[in-house]
Amino acid sequence: MGRPLRCPEALCAARNATPVTGHDAYYVVGPRRSAYDGRMTAHDHDSAGLSRRTLFGVAAAGLGVAAAGLGVAAAGAALARVSEAAPEPVPRPAARRMPVAFVGHGSPMTALDALKGGEWQRWASAWGKPAAILVVSAHWEAAPATLGAVRTVPLIYDFGGFPRPLYAVTYAAPGAPALAERVKGLLQPVVGGVRHALARGLDHGAWVPLVWMARDASVPVLQLSLPSQDGPALVKLGQALAPLRDEGVVILASGNLTHNLGRVDGRQNAVTPAWARDHDAWLGDVLQRRDLDALADFRRRAPALAMNHPTLEHLTPIFVAAGAASKAWSATSFPLTGFEGGSLSRRCVELA
Repeated sequence: MGRPLRCPEALCAARNATPVTGHDAYYVVGPRRSAYDGRMTAHDHDSAGLSRRTLFGVAAAGLGVAAAGLGVAAAGAALARVSEAAPEPVPRPAARRMPVAFVGHGSPMTALDALKGGEWQRWASAWGKPAAILVVSAHWEAAPATLGAVRTVPLIYDFGGFPRPLYAVTYAAPGAPALAERVKGLLQPVVGGVRHALARGLDHGAWVPLVWMARDASVPVLQLSLPSQDGPALVKLGQALAPLRDEGVVILASGNLTHNLGRVDGRQNAVTPAWARDHDAWLGDVLQRRDLDALADFRRRAPALAMNHPTLEHLTPIFVAAGAASKAWSATSFPLTGFEGGSLSRRCVELA
């Protein structure tokens, strides 16, 4: 698993913030109709037949952005019995092939930022509603390849020093047991054994984008670990996942194309240094040209690699995304570009 994020002074509005429990969460009824949506298991605050939506607290912090007035009012609860037998997986092809996406997830505070989060929301809304979402995040490295929870379990707040409302965010998407079996079947011939971490919830690399990109938390979500930092091996892993796109599954990679927290500048209008700008531009060019060989050879070709990535975990998800797109890769687009904190790339990538 990736190390907990250490928040630089400039990015934190409250260094002494302490976590709060999830008991502030509100729940509303939501439909669960995807072929990848398995049975619901009760835990902590869940009741059979209930689905939760995200509660957003009010926060004013991080990079000078205030997020006010966010929240979801509690709606009436309805009780329905659910069969104990898990349904047979019957994946149905989507009307069109789903994209592969890479999101520059940046600061966890984006979960409370209506401006930045709204940009993600508008981007994802163009896809329609997928059957499920498979996430690979910079914040979960585990070998061999490991699948996370297949039922709704609490989120992981894998960061420190942020304001209290961030620790109250919940995102209770349905689990995806049928998708887990499908992913296991696709990966075993390529990577060998695939493990399960059935108690592991979504880390912030997954849930921070998802609270905006799949806002009503009704789409089943499954997380897959990054089993290595080897570019060609991760491309190969992504290629094995490619059939999911024609089964209505969005493959979402989450990281940052530049990520050196020690060089983040929290001042307003911070200037982007050349080393960050050049590295981000090189990756953008390689992806635009669909040059998989250059991308896989990043250790030798990428400019200022060590400065932009003192550790590689935020870069490696892009290799999975490129691999998943490669067999039918016809276009690359950048729904969002730019930087925050001076050097932290916000570039998001859609591969079609």
